[in-house]
Amino acid sequence: MSYIGTVENGVVKLPPEAKGLEGERVRVDPLPKIVARNERTRRLLEIAAKVHGLPEDFAEQHDHYIHGTPKRPPSE
Repeated sequence: MSYIGTVENGVVKLPPEAKGLEGERVRVDPLPKIVARNERTRRLLEIAAKVHGLPEDFAEQHDHYIHGTPKRPPSE
């Protein structure tokens, strides 16, 4: 499993669900920076960066989490 964190004042901040890593060695690889091509995309990325704590399968199962529909079988 992997987690995405941010660097704040030289310290890597991981999401709360990564607490099981206490004492473990980890590798940090910087992700490429996403550059917005227009103002609308820039705003959307700004909002998306503030969202934390979503389920790991949220993108694939968003109808289940938002509307309560049954979960779809996972894609391969």
